[in-house]
Formats: sequence, C-alpha cells, structure tokens
Amino acid sequence: VWGLRSGLGIQIYLLTGNEPLTILPLTSEMEEAAVKAHYKVCDRLKLEKKQRRMCRRDPGVAETLVEAISMSALECQYQFRFERWNCTLEGRYRASLLKRGFKETAFLYAISSAGLTHAMAKACSAGRMERCTCDEAPDLENREAWQWGGCGDNLKYSNKFVKEFLGKKSNKDLRARVDFHNNLVGMKVIKAGVETTCKCHGVSGSCTVRTCWRQLSPFHEIGKQLKQKYETSLKVGSTTNEATGEGDISPPKKSAPGHSDQIPRTTDLVYIDDSPSFCLMSRYSPGTSGRKCYKDKNCESICCGRGHNTQSRVVTRPCQCQVRWCCYVECKQCTQREEVYTCKD
Repeated sequence: VWGLRSGLGIQIYLLTGNEPLTILPLTSEMEEAAVKAHYKVCDRLKLEKKQRRMCRRDPGVAETLVEAISMSALECQYQFRFERWNCTLEGRYRASLLKRGFKETAFLYAISSAGLTHAMAKACSAGRMERCTCDEAPDLENREAWQWGGCGDNLKYSNKFVKEFLGKKSNKDLRARVDFHNNLVGMKVIKAGVETTCKCHGVSGSCTVRTCWRQLSPFHEIGKQLKQKYETSLKVGSTTNEATGEGDISPPKKSAPGHSDQIPRTTDLVYIDDSPSFCLMSRYSPGTSGRKCYKDKNCESICCGRGHNTQSRVVTRPCQCQVRWCCYVECKQCTQREEVYTCKD
C-alpha cells in the first residue's frame, strides 16, 4: 500500500505523502493488490480476532500498528539503556515477561498503549487514515478570538480506537484488571501532554486573528514520564467492592518491607509480582554478562557485584567539522584511545 502510494506520488502527482488513500487513482487491480498487502501485515502481527478485524477495515491501521510497535520498543530500550533490564524483547524474553505481573510488564503495557494512541492521532492528522482526519477541537476556550486552523492531532478518535482495540475492562482476575489499568495510564499520559499551538495573523504581527491547533508531546517526552512512573510504581493486591461485588485493585494485604501501602491512583503504574534481579540469564532476560557499562555511572549496579573488564581500543571519529558552501559538511578524522567497560561473567 505504502510503496504504491509513494510511487504514484513521485511519478504522477508529486504528492506530499500526507494525502488520504482515497484520492489516489487506483485501478481495480491496484486496489486488490493494496488490500491484500495490508491484510498480510495484519495477519503477520498475530492479533486477536477482533483486533485483526479492526486492522483490516482501514488500510492505514496496519501501517500505524507497525509504527506504534517499533516506536514503543525503541523508546523502551532508550529509557532502560542504563538498567539491568534493558528492554530486551527478543523471542522468549518478551513472552515470558508478559506472562508475569512485574513492574517491567506494567511499563510495557503503558508504553505500548501510549505508542498506539500517539501513532493513531498522528496518522489521522497526516491523512493516512480513511476513517478520521484532523482534530476539529470544538471545545477550545475563547473560540470567538481564535480562528481554528492548521491540522491538529486527532486524540479523540485515537482514544476511542485504542480503547476498542485493547478491549474493555475485565473483572475476571487481578492480572486482567492490572493490565487494563496500566493501558489507561499510558493513554492518560498522552492526553495530559496535549498542547495548543497558535500562529498570529494580522498587520505588523498584531495577532488580530490566531490560527491554532492541538499537538501531542514528542513521544520521547512520553517515554520519560512513563519511566518516572515505573520508578514509583506500586505493588497491589485484590479486594472485593462490597457495593458492586466486583474486584478492585488495592494495596497488598501483607506489605513487604519497602513496599508502600498507598492506595494507587488512576495515574500510577501498578504491578503484582516482585521482579527478578535480571543479573543472570533466565527466561526473562539474557542477564548482564558482557554488557557494556559506564564506569562512574552504572557498572557497579548492572554488573551485580561481579566486577567489570576494561578494554582499551583506538577509535577514529569525524571531528572539527565545518559547513561548506554549498550544502556539505567537511570534517577531519581524529584518532583517540578510549576504554570500554563490560560486565564480567
């Protein structure tokens, strides 16, 4: 779908890449090929039946899901790059983590729902979706003083889609309630980061009219906030609400030393199982043996008391770079010796 779109854009219309698919002059053969292509992407993602149906009903969804998964995984790895668990999600590690209710699992659920919410809102405003477009923002204050313009990120549609895609709240067991709670935390962080951006119009910049639109925070900022919530996440247990008979999330009945008995808020990440150390290879991580560390920053922590090896090597990097007219950067090559630290086995 997307290769076809960009190819047509270059050869025929010089499109920007943001136009809805519906404006492209596809033949019936092209349309059939495009449908098959995005169906295949949906099938490769190993979605549940309802999710696969939602993926297939709009060609832009498959592309957005792939983007959200990639964006969330990269942000997770960035936020945990100095930690024992560095968000290694290959093969069995991811599957094993998702079966348990660790605080790391809580972060994965939150960053994933945040990533999908962010990517979907951006896809709407970029014109990549058939079922949504720009945010119209009907509830802005001082509407008479603003002329709505630009193209805002459509968080309203995105929230609705993600809630339906991830499923409704389940009272089946504590783990299901915890996962649902952490999904909502990710979505709430996105919503809290929405900002209104305005551009002035008028004589000599008098700003007699302003064109405004709403934008989401950069996803790196979302990841940073969720990492902070991970650091302060709360261990929880289950109680039964006497009024409704439904299960509620609550502090564990017997709090271990160091665990808070604080009642979790709707914006707190919560977990039910204490995390392993992640020091040694296990079903949850490859451990920290051989991991690169930073001597004065995290070697002591991530090497788990085993110590670290020091290796000296010579590296060549660009240096003393200058911009030349026109249009290129000229650099010298500088050689220097540096020390690399890795955790001992």
